[in-house]
Amino acid sequence: MSTTEQRVAIVTGAARGIGAATAVRLAEEGRLVAVLDLDEGACAATVEKINEAGGKAIAVGCDVSDAEQVEAAVARVAEELGAPTILVNNAGVLRDNLLFKMSESDWDTVLNVHLRGAFLMSRACQKHMVDAGFGRIVNLSSSSALGNRGQVNYSAAKAGMQGFTKTLAIELGKFGVTANAVAPGFIATDMTAATAERVGMGFEDFQNAAASQIPVQRVGEPADIANAIAFFTGEAAGFVSGQVLYVAGGPLN
Repeated sequence: MSTTEQRVAIVTGAARGIGAATAVRLAEEGRLVAVLDLDEGACAATVEKINEAGGKAIAVGCDVSDAEQVEAAVARVAEELGAPTILVNNAGVLRDNLLFKMSESDWDTVLNVHLRGAFLMSRACQKHMVDAGFGRIVNLSSSSALGNRGQVNYSAAKAGMQGFTKTLAIELGKFGVTANAVAPGFIATDMTAATAERVGMGFEDFQNAAASQIPVQRVGEPADIANAIAFFTGEAAGFVSGQVLYVAGGPLN
């Protein structure tokens, strides 16, 4: 465990993938971690991994797009672990389709989970951060923020996350709270596997095709993103705020 001052972190969408890797990584930094996901039971493996390694984590079920559930979840974390001063807004869903096929429900669901969820979680946690004189908010954007066929809803949400991040940085900086965004490129997760299925490719072929276009010649792993998030959440990153870091194996236009 790190000797970094112990703080409480909430990671949303942490049952699997990038969220799970981030929860484990922050626990390795000495954080107490609330593993938050829509299905509390699905968080068990992440929590068990952290606790077995000597850390401390709890599972919390919450629909991040529901204001009452968010307030209740953050209150529970504060009671059971302590005031949350680190927040990673990672929860997300896909409802990919071309514009002319996309339903209003597809649009609303994606915007609600990504953007409304980040707003509600940040609003609920910021008072704890302001009271502590310390806070770290990290929002998950994506290379899709630059535009991606079949993802008009997801691209809009992830581009919005960048503006949201920069505004949080402006509003909360004087209270010792930073806000930054990490924008992954191709990361091997259940989400990218779903995209492969949507376009009719096997996941291995889909990854190989993506890797051939990436300068480092491989796709990313959840740990690659977790490492970047860990930097932004640290005490040493106090002068870094309002930034968007693309973690994509090479430069993006």
